[in-house]
Amino acid sequence: MSAQIVQSLVFYLLAALVVISCAIVVFAQNIVHAVFALFVTLLAVAGFYALLGADFLAVTQVVVYVGGILVLLLFGILLTSRMPIILGLTTRRTYLLAVLAGSVVLALLTTVIIGSGFFGQHVTAQPKPTIESLGELLLGRYLFPFEFASLTLLVALIGAAYLVRRSGR
Repeated sequence: MSAQIVQSLVFYLLAALVVISCAIVVFAQNIVHAVFALFVTLLAVAGFYALLGADFLAVTQVVVYVGGILVLLLFGILLTSRMPIILGLTTRRTYLLAVLAGSVVLALLTTVIIGSGFFGQHVTAQPKPTIESLGELLLGRYLFPFEFASLTLLVALIGAAYLVRRSGR
């Protein structure tokens, strides 16, 4: 198989994974199941980034969203009370209004995308490694703003720790 066929197969596999796991997130009755489906969705999005050659974004997606946000969500779910959340009953009218609103938004987005002329363009650019160029920029041209931002965050962290410690007395 050629590389383009493999790339297309991986793309379609990731797209199906995103659609299926998003549907599980929306329709899951158990919130823990929804969070794990969100985990699969975010990993598939990281796969899209890697497929497009944006390796830094793929790693950032995994570290920040999968490693941070989802762990925070799971801890929030597991540490809150076990009282069941009573949701309003979905009536047939509400369901029909939601389907109508979704259809209108889909029609508007389709009109905008088709009218943009995007489909007539064919771009074949070779992706450059983003981590290498980002590292060269951060430690070269943007060294001073990068260090200033890191020192500002360090001062904010020390100030927050001081305020928490002082209010605890």
